[in-house]
Amino acid sequence: MKFFFTLLFLFGLFLFVQQQLFAQDRFTTFDIEAPSLQTTKKIWVYLPLNYEKSNKKYPVVYMHDAQNLFDAKTAYAGEWNVDETLDRLKMNVIVIGIEHGNEKRLEELTPYKHEKHGGGNADAYLDFIINTLKPHVDKTYRTKTKAKHTTIFGSSLGGLISYYAILKHPETFGKAGIFSPSFWFTDDIYTLTEKTEKIKAKLYFMCGDNESKDMVTDFTKMTNLVEQRICKKSNLQQVIIKGGKHNEKLWREHFGDAMKWLLE
Repeated sequence: MKFFFTLLFLFGLFLFVQQQLFAQDRFTTFDIEAPSLQTTKKIWVYLPLNYEKSNKKYPVVYMHDAQNLFDAKTAYAGEWNVDETLDRLKMNVIVIGIEHGNEKRLEELTPYKHEKHGGGNADAYLDFIINTLKPHVDKTYRTKTKAKHTTIFGSSLGGLISYYAILKHPETFGKAGIFSPSFWFTDDIYTLTEKTEKIKAKLYFMCGDNESKDMVTDFTKMTNLVEQRICKKSNLQQVIIKGGKHNEKLWREHFGDAMKWLLE
C-alpha cells in the first residue's frame, strides 16, 4: 500500500511539473516599432495548442491591455486567463495582445477628446495595428487575413475602441468583443453609430449591472442603435451579467463564452 501511494505521489508530481512547463510556453512576446505612436510596443502572442503540429491557418484576435491578459504578475487587478481559457476550450485561434501605453493608455484607446480627461489618439493607435502590427503578424504566423477572420477585443476603454474600430475599419475587423464599454467618455460615439447605415460585423456586447450608475443605460442605448443597423440580427449578442462589477473577474469569467460565440 505504501508503494502504491508513493507511485501515486510521483505520478502527481510528474503531472504538476509537466503542467508548469507547459504553462510557461503558452505565450511569447516581442517588441515592435509603432511609428504612428512614436514609441515601441510590446506584443504578447498566444498560439493554439496544435499550431506547431499543423500547417493550418488560424483566425486572429487583437486584444488591448496585454499586461492584464496572460500573467497575474503584470496584471493590474488579476489576469483574464486568456491562454488557460483557450487551451481548456481547445480553440483554434491566435491572440495578439497589445500592451497599453501606461500613462498614454487613455490617449491611445479613445477616439475623441474629452473636455476634462483629454485623449483622442485612437486613430493613430488603430493605424499602428492595421498598417504595422497586422502585416507583421500575417507575415510571421499562419493567419487567416480577411476581415471575417479578424477580431478586435477589449474591455472598458478597450471596449470603446474595439467598437469604434468596427465602425471605422470594417475592411480590417469583422468581429468584436466589447466588454464593459466606456461609452460615457464621449457622445460622439453615438453620433458615429447614427451616421453608420449598415453594420456587417459580428458583435458580442457584455457588461455587468453593478459597474456604474450609467453603464447599463449607456450599454442599452448603444445596442439599440446597433440593432437597427446590423445586417444580420444573429450577428449581435447582448449580455448583461447580474451583479457584475467593472473588473478583470467579470471579464475573465465571460471571455470564454464570448470567444466561442464569436468564432463559432
